[in-house]
Amino acid sequence: MGRVRVTELQLTSSELHFQPEQELMLQITNASLGLRFRRQLLYWFFYDGGYINASAEGVSIHTGLQLSQDSSGRMKVSNVSCQASVSRMHMVFGGTFKKVYEFLSTFITSGMRFLLNQQICPVLYHAGMVLLNSLLDTVPVRSSVDELVGIDYSLLKDPVVSSSNLDMEFRGAFFPLAEGNWSLLNQAVEPQLQEEERMVYVAFSEFFFDSAMESYFRAGALQLSLVGDKVPHDLDMLLRATYFGSIVLLSPAVIDSPLKLELQALAPPRCTIKPSGTTISVTASVTIALVPPNQPEVQLSSMIMDARFNAKMTLRGKALRTHLDLRKFRIYSNQSALESLALIPLQTPLKAMLQVGVMPMLNQRTWRGVQIPLPEGINFVREVVKNHAGFLTIGADLHFAKGLREVINKNRPANARDPQAASAPPPTARDPQASSAPPSSTAAVAAPPPP
Repeated sequence: MGRVRVTELQLTSSELHFQPEQELMLQITNASLGLRFRRQLLYWFFYDGGYINASAEGVSIHTGLQLSQDSSGRMKVSNVSCQASVSRMHMVFGGTFKKVYEFLSTFITSGMRFLLNQQICPVLYHAGMVLLNSLLDTVPVRSSVDELVGIDYSLLKDPVVSSSNLDMEFRGAFFPLAEGNWSLLNQAVEPQLQEEERMVYVAFSEFFFDSAMESYFRAGALQLSLVGDKVPHDLDMLLRATYFGSIVLLSPAVIDSPLKLELQALAPPRCTIKPSGTTISVTASVTIALVPPNQPEVQLSSMIMDARFNAKMTLRGKALRTHLDLRKFRIYSNQSALESLALIPLQTPLKAMLQVGVMPMLNQRTWRGVQIPLPEGINFVREVVKNHAGFLTIGADLHFAKGLREVINKNRPANARDPQAASAPPPTARDPQASSAPPSSTAAVAAPPPP
């Protein structure tokens, strides 16, 4: 028998739904299937060639995918249950010895229906355990965000299936690439998801953003140094006038040296999420100094800066983006109250410098966004962002930017071209056991797509 080709598929009734105890169910009833067989037989001087057009009717398939996490924390199809049957089958013969095959059509049709019944479940088992898992392999679990920081999206426990939702708890934590095993204690509120207007909901707690800022702080990225021409001209003149008394006491070789303005976070910034909005608070040191060539720098002043930013979160495609706006700004001396009074004239120009010179650089970095884990070829659309007490949620629908067949063919294992590559027979029993895990920083709820 030559290659079998499916020429027609009609799904009269199909339903995809969730079933408790970790199963995603696909049920197809009363479907029809068109097949074309090429037959070719050569035995000594006996040759038979031709085709068989077959139609299978009353096809019923009931299959379930059991979902779990693998050793890397990625979601996997761990089991496939299947029941399938073909109630009726018709065959049309052509080519050499056509009349012989038509005479034996009842026997051949019964045999082909029996063989087709036996082959549907192994094909579906291979599709779930090999092909669908190759698609899930494209979901990023632990990857780098940039040259300093990575992110861990590994699952904390097996997915939990209810009658209407598929719930997944992700670690959702950033880490410095130089400290791969580093982790931050999660003391944030555990997100609670109630909405069901979109296909997918992803919740981000304050821990998600705190771990990002803690990681960048530990990587030494939360500091900025402006020297010479990098300091705005008007601010340079104001600073020299403010510290004129200290400058004139220096040697003539130092007085005209370039000015240096250095900002450095004293502690990791912290995120606060409320229904009214998201804010990020940071405390930093501000150092003003002269840097004469080939000589040690001369410090003129050191102060403390408290700043608070409004953070607006948006989701585009798969990227979670943040735009920051300066909300509050205050500088004071850590030496004396009298010196804090002397710094009042610098409040406005330093704030303007922060808004004009620093904020665009920060937003350029945060607007690149962080990728949310989704399989290749699938994006979010119709995004809705909502703030809650201690966490925010993003609801979205799923859009297939690429065909599933295209993505699966691109990523399928080299030894998985043949459905017989799946070594285990299609099981019918389910294992309801699931592992327990501590609360996660992010959670996702996927509702079935609308009919």
